[in-house]
Amino acid sequence: MVVPSSSPSSPYDADPRLLRAFTAVAEELHFTRAAARLYVAQQALSRDIRRLERELGAELFVRTTRQVSLSPDGERLLPYARRVLAAHDELTEAFRAAARPLLVDLNTPGLAHERVLRRARELAPEQELMARYESGLTGAVRHIVAGRLDTSFGRYGGLDAGLRARLGSQFVRYERMAVILPEDHPLAGLPEVPLAGLAGERIYAGAGNERTLEWTDLAARLFAGRGIEVAPPAPLAVGHEEFRRIMAKHRNPVLAVVDFPPMPGCVLRPLVDPVPLSPVSLVWRKGLRHPGLDALRAAAAELGAEEGWLERPAGSWLPQDEPGLA
Repeated sequence: MVVPSSSPSSPYDADPRLLRAFTAVAEELHFTRAAARLYVAQQALSRDIRRLERELGAELFVRTTRQVSLSPDGERLLPYARRVLAAHDELTEAFRAAARPLLVDLNTPGLAHERVLRRARELAPEQELMARYESGLTGAVRHIVAGRLDTSFGRYGGLDAGLRARLGSQFVRYERMAVILPEDHPLAGLPEVPLAGLAGERIYAGAGNERTLEWTDLAARLFAGRGIEVAPPAPLAVGHEEFRRIMAKHRNPVLAVVDFPPMPGCVLRPLVDPVPLSPVSLVWRKGLRHPGLDALRAAAAELGAEEGWLERPAGSWLPQDEPGLA
């Protein structure tokens, strides 16, 4: 490992905060994005990187006006830094896990994730598993890596590779996708809606919502080449009444999953020909140790086996080369 040039024979006492700053920049290759990921000011992040470089006696990044890249010493340091941080996180979790609740993000009320949580509470009644609703895996993962959440559910493969490297994951289910339509929409009378029937439509899929980037990306992949557009950003509707009002105003169908709770003035119809699937995983901060997480993973595996959640339906659609599937 790189050691400080001022004392080449002495061991280097690595500061996890500085290594975390280095790893964020190494994975993002962009100081602004890395600072946002760590919830620090860019000036503070740059200061930490300079301090680490001074202590190591090495230049870790090659900086130009247009881009940031890892230097050879930076490439050499990165795997060591990741291992140190993983061990540090594991140590931290080992000593606080038993004394605190597990914070479980369920994304949206009414989804199958709630059943996983209920079963986990049955498996580990002595543990406190607290539900949260962050409405989007991208947003939830930012809280997970910062330690404000412990777990969440969603499309792991839709996350940035740098974020995936900081997470553990377990594939949970293939979830059928659906469309929410106004009650008077021409397709509302069908029991199922063929994808071809949505040609020419603008479908709302969270565009403009930074918390649901993985969902918008899934929609864009599904709609590509089918004559379906992702609807432009609209105000984020929170609650049934706001959903009804925004739907009445904009009238764009909404991409959803078949378990999405009923909404006033709307109907939910499964999509077919092909059957599009949303791959759902349970994700957590890498290095997290908590008996509540063990119960959550066991509950997901148990329900998946009982109800065939891991069986991909014939004639279904998934994004190509999706990471993290069973």
